[in-house]
Amino acid sequence: MTDTAPRQPAFDPLKVAGSTGSSYPGPLKAIAEHRLKRRLGNHGGLNNFGVNMVTLPPGSGSALRHNHALQDEFIYILSGAPTLVTDAGEQALGQGLCAAFPAGTGDGHMLINNSGTDVVYLEVGDRTDGDTVSYPDHDLVGKFGNGQFVFTRKNGATY
Repeated sequence: MTDTAPRQPAFDPLKVAGSTGSSYPGPLKAIAEHRLKRRLGNHGGLNNFGVNMVTLPPGSGSALRHNHALQDEFIYILSGAPTLVTDAGEQALGQGLCAAFPAGTGDGHMLINNSGTDVVYLEVGDRTDGDTVSYPDHDLVGKFGNGQFVFTRKNGATY
């Protein structure tokens, strides 16, 4: 018989190691080069959806403007004042505001930090295998499978 203590589900998100940058190919990496992402859902052992605490320093973006065919996304601003960019234009956000991006709408979205202080937000999304991500402003398509994104050009050619 193995005597193991039960796992404690609570943890300090600021003690979860983060990673900077993105997996975008070559010259497209710059937008999120300084973005810090703490994968809280992974740390907590979640399998069906992801929860990330993201820090955007001044001048950085969350991602290239994109939309998901199958995955829903949700963000909640913890601090700072990012600009949300969607097909409808730009919208100023602030602490306590949130935004939802249902799958399949085709509405490209991203956050930009044009302020002089860090933006911190929670990002929640499901992990639907077979998802396709479209990037309306770039020659880029992402396909999600086996836990990772594979990027190609819109004509299917490798990057």
